[in-house]
Amino acid sequence: MNKQKRTRMKRYYNFLVCLCLLMVAGFTGCDDFGDMNTNPTQSTTMDPALQLVQVQARFSGDLESNERVSTFLCMPMVQQLGGAWACQYGGFYVKQQQYMSILWELNYTNDILNLSDAVSRAKDDPKRPNLYNILRIMKVYLFARLTDLYGDIPYSEASAGYTQKIVRPKYDKQEDIYNDFFKELTEASTALDASKDNVSNEQFYKGDIAKWKKFANSLHLRLAMRLVKRDAAKARAEAEKAFQRGVFASNDDICKMTHADILNNYADVRGNGLSASITQGEVIAYRYNQVFLDALRNTNDPRLNHIGKYYIDKPYAFMERTDITTEVKAVVGITGCKNGDFVWDDWKNTFTIQVPGIGSYDVGNNTQKMQLANFLIANDAPFLHLTYAETELLLAEACFRWGLNLNGDFLAHYNRGIEAAMKQLSLYPGGPQITDAEISKYKSDNVIDQGKELTMINHQLWVALFMNGPEAYANWRRTGFPVLTPGYKPGYSSVNTIPRRFEYPLSEKEQNAENYNKAVQAINVKENDWTGRVWWDKE
Repeated sequence: MNKQKRTRMKRYYNFLVCLCLLMVAGFTGCDDFGDMNTNPTQSTTMDPALQLVQVQARFSGDLESNERVSTFLCMPMVQQLGGAWACQYGGFYVKQQQYMSILWELNYTNDILNLSDAVSRAKDDPKRPNLYNILRIMKVYLFARLTDLYGDIPYSEASAGYTQKIVRPKYDKQEDIYNDFFKELTEASTALDASKDNVSNEQFYKGDIAKWKKFANSLHLRLAMRLVKRDAAKARAEAEKAFQRGVFASNDDICKMTHADILNNYADVRGNGLSASITQGEVIAYRYNQVFLDALRNTNDPRLNHIGKYYIDKPYAFMERTDITTEVKAVVGITGCKNGDFVWDDWKNTFTIQVPGIGSYDVGNNTQKMQLANFLIANDAPFLHLTYAETELLLAEACFRWGLNLNGDFLAHYNRGIEAAMKQLSLYPGGPQITDAEISKYKSDNVIDQGKELTMINHQLWVALFMNGPEAYANWRRTGFPVLTPGYKPGYSSVNTIPRRFEYPLSEKEQNAENYNKAVQAINVKENDWTGRVWWDKE
């Protein structure tokens, strides 16, 4: 094992020690974390249930990966977020290899290693079959994010690359990985049994086996629909299998991570890492992309009144910012950052407003660009991994594409998806309650037009997946909706088209060259380039 990998392993074990201490202190309300006399630096003696908790926490709690993957790259690429200097990487396509590499570098040396170890040991414990199968589901979920961003990746030999057995793990074909995903989710969801071991410490459902079954099946549906361009017949077959086993049936089934009201740093994962990536500076630099705001405004979306705000900033205390939305909207309406612009581009002249309790206030350029509402980016904002809204909208698309009736036709699922997406905002502390009357009016304003079925269904998915950048990016690539104009910026952009994948880390080229080169060739580009497409993203 080389020095670089030893350093990563040391970093992983040190982190694991810290996490165990944090959990004992009361991480998100957990009560029992097993035998804490076990030496946490010895992975082979760790309780697999603790390893599961660690992976769940890091998925949305890790600041470093959420910042690079979602805030710098995916959310700007799907034109939801913009304005900040760091948005140039996803918004203007300024290639930064280090940022594309971070998820790979952190996942393989931390989460994949940890989860693979937990799966292998739980498999041999006849007293913990539910834990074993939950770990299998979590492993699919973790790998799905990686393969959807990079393409062919180490999968069957993933953890072996950090042992003495196999120094250079092979890259499995994405098609093979997906086939194994479907097998694993089918077997694991079927095997889960509420009469057996209780996995109450896990952070998604607190051991609720019925909901874990639905999560596995809804994840199966999501992954099945990835294949609509590559293999429509298989996509349909797998989607129907997932539905028949039982998918999400209400917002009560949503898979979410509940975070603590703590501002994350690079070691503490208790708070929401995505929130921390946006709010960690003196003032919040990120703004809405005008493309996203226009799409909401043009459809009379009531969510816009709640998720988009104008504020008087309060340095390092964003939750105490003064809301001046009413006053600013009266002058400038709904204004974000134009596609391909920084916040200081398209300069706005200052005007003065009267603010209750403050008096006269001069509203400058930056303040005139709409920001994310506080509740969306609070430290304790939940992370919504997979929602009932997404499930219903995917079913709407499946029913439309193949003329199916899966507890309703595509129109029924479309309308249920809209309602669920509106109401899921109430899951955020301080989030809004969109009224039934508002939802009803929105549905009547957005009845699906013949010939625009896929466009309108996937518009709703684009909005529902806001704050889940990697998933919004994957759904845009698999469908092409919404139709987005590249945010090319002369003098900045390295390409004039929206990238289709993340490039492999340079460390792989140096340390695993033979397997790396085979994977690059499979992308059908000359180099390891982000304009190449993953297997399911067929042109």
